[in-house]
Amino acid sequence: MSKPDKPILNQDPWQQLKRFTPARIALRRAGSSLPTKALLDFTLAHAIARDSVHLALNVTALARELKEQGFSIQWVHSQAPDRMSYLLRPDYGRQLNQQSRRQLQAIQSVIPSGAVNLVIVVGDGLSSLAVERHAKPLLIEIKKNIPEQWKLGPVVISSQARVALADEIGEWLAADIVVMLIGECPGLRSPDSLSIYMTYAPKVGCNDADRNCISNICSDGLSYETAAKKLFWLAREAIRRKLSGVALKDESSLQEIAVIEQHRKLI
Repeated sequence: MSKPDKPILNQDPWQQLKRFTPARIALRRAGSSLPTKALLDFTLAHAIARDSVHLALNVTALARELKEQGFSIQWVHSQAPDRMSYLLRPDYGRQLNQQSRRQLQAIQSVIPSGAVNLVIVVGDGLSSLAVERHAKPLLIEIKKNIPEQWKLGPVVISSQARVALADEIGEWLAADIVVMLIGECPGLRSPDSLSIYMTYAPKVGCNDADRNCISNICSDGLSYETAAKKLFWLAREAIRRKLSGVALKDESSLQEIAVIEQHRKLI
């Protein structure tokens, strides 16, 4: 039997670059289509991304794990009663339901004014998978970096949460800074990407320009250690300058570069 003149799979000049990125590059072709493996991988990634949007967060298990690490836990719920309402009405996910408001009001009544520097909110967002995988190790790293003189409020786990829900929670607890750890909209290569949103002087009505974002916290992205260091660089500057958002740029890496350059000069 004669051999075919050309290989079934066409070679791609980018093939050697695949070791540098998990992105879908250099897939090659089988005739005018993708190879079967590449097509099946794409279909699987799409299914995982869809599932991570609809997967419910196991709040009980997460709360238990965080309590074991010494965190005080509160559980609240947005005005979205279920996942479908959450997806169809984003505004519901930005507001607490009445029971949660009464719950936080009771906590507020026993907290002296100005006693809480930082409140951390953990929201399921659009990927509860991200929260299940990364919230606990990230919170442990955050706890290591909290300045000794800072007072940490309860960690508030929020169900059917959008980013802005943290503003109302932070306002109820009179926090100087509120931080939201939330699952981001899944991608085909990152169904479990977690993001941090930080707001100084949180209150209902804050917009995206008032927040700082640290994104892509996952196994193939930003490490927990780096994310925590960036967060507290921003948090300290937010307290010092009394602002956050577009007016506050993350220059933590510039400081690291300056330290390295100074070290080189000494050598």
